[in-house]
Amino acid sequence: MKLTIFAATGGIGRQVFEQAVAAGHDVTAVARNPQSLAGRARVVAADLTAADPAVLASAVQGSDAVLSGLGPRRPRTEAGITSRGTRAIVAAMRATGVRRLVVVSAAPIGTVPSPARPTPPRHDPGDGFFMRHLGSRFAGAMFRAHYADLALTEDIVRESGLDWTISRPPRLTDRPLTGVYRVARGRNIRGGVTVSRANVAHHMLAVLDQPEAVHQVFGIAD
Repeated sequence: MKLTIFAATGGIGRQVFEQAVAAGHDVTAVARNPQSLAGRARVVAADLTAADPAVLASAVQGSDAVLSGLGPRRPRTEAGITSRGTRAIVAAMRATGVRRLVVVSAAPIGTVPSPARPTPPRHDPGDGFFMRHLGSRFAGAMFRAHYADLALTEDIVRESGLDWTISRPPRLTDRPLTGVYRVARGRNIRGGVTVSRANVAHHMLAVLDQPEAVHQVFGIAD
């Protein structure tokens, strides 16, 4: 499969890249500084906060699917990066006729207001007592601007007209790939506090072979 991976040197993006290359996919890696990936795949240098549309179009042209691990390295100070970058990715896909898109969001986003969802549910149906009453409030206070940007990002994806899938992991870890994790459609995982970046990447690649995953949001946790 021919894949374009955005933010391919980031935490999740690098895991998607490594697993995609190992599986024998034809990979184009897009990142601000992708030189470390050169020689293993086609690389495209692009800053998604101010990307050249022609560069992004060339990066996705002819791909079977686009996977984005885009997110701020410092969520509390770099809010806005994910929505701006995702908007640019969607525009490039529309311009080139590429339809399949898989992106990463975060577990709390189902309860975060956005322009398209100004009154979301108060609780995610998969959240247990702690997350409903304490965890979500603490996380919201810590990462309010970042979560608002991810909620906007989900709006952009949902309204794109593309064949999208959204992954909503909880706290990310650097534990190794196991391929063993829990997934729930349309809700978070009860008691799911953490998940490894490697397992998130594994699931992002897995849904490419699952037509039923199109236009779905998935909670995932170890």
